[in-house]
Amino acid sequence: MKIGIGLPASIPGVDPGLVLEWAQRAEQGPFVSLGLIDRLVYPNLEPMITLGAVAAVTSRIRLMTTVLLAPLRNTAMLAKEAATLDAFSRGRLTLGLGIGAREDDFLAAGVPFHRRGKIFDEQLALMKRIWSGEPLSAAVGPIGPRPFRPGGPEVLLGGYSPAAIRRLASWGDGFIAGGSAPDQAAQFFQLARQVWQEAGRPGRPRLVGSVYYGLGERAVEKADAYLSHYYAFAGPRAHQMAQMIPTTPEAIRQTVQTFSEAGADELMLWATIPELEQVDLLAEAIAGLQV
Repeated sequence: MKIGIGLPASIPGVDPGLVLEWAQRAEQGPFVSLGLIDRLVYPNLEPMITLGAVAAVTSRIRLMTTVLLAPLRNTAMLAKEAATLDAFSRGRLTLGLGIGAREDDFLAAGVPFHRRGKIFDEQLALMKRIWSGEPLSAAVGPIGPRPFRPGGPEVLLGGYSPAAIRRLASWGDGFIAGGSAPDQAAQFFQLARQVWQEAGRPGRPRLVGSVYYGLGERAVEKADAYLSHYYAFAGPRAHQMAQMIPTTPEAIRQTVQTFSEAGADELMLWATIPELEQVDLLAEAIAGLQV
């Protein structure tokens, strides 16, 4: 199993320069990808613009949205942005996509919250058409540029329900279990493999797990400060999350092992502490792991 590391781009007040340093440090380490999460009504850095900046200071590591809330965005513009980022990064983009669960994001974007699933289905079909170079419609020609990867960047579908996973029958290259415990992720992965096989799709879906982490002195306290703010709508449950994430090297290794046993091809460890040493601490924690 491969290991990715989240960028601290969703932490309020983070210095964009730190995000770029973080990316460069991660590329020098054992990590295969850089991930970041998405919100609209929150002081996070916008994911696509952030990954564009990161693409300019890296050359090997993959760039992943884990996940981008597609229905908040105009479909044609999102397809063009993704194709452009894929071209600049020479095919390093993985576009994790989901529908989101916070109604305030949709109110801010002027998008009907209760239609977001249907909107997402339409987006997946249209983006694939755009990336193939076909005309948008009888009245609108092709939208460029051509992505570096033929047919468009790798797409992972994210979500917390069987309905989200069933989209794999028609769309996507795999599934990302966002913030799920290993046992729950294992159930999602099994359903993803089943949907993929029943649809007669060739090969197998790529399966990615994701969890938050924090390491070092006062890790639980620092992680709680961020998670309690980001998940304020969840009330006391946000504090419980901070108590449950891996905050020691031993807990990191156990988490990695458990996700490997659950069938994950990759585990994304999202950052909760905007300190550059977090990259080195995580690299040290996973050093020598055989998964």
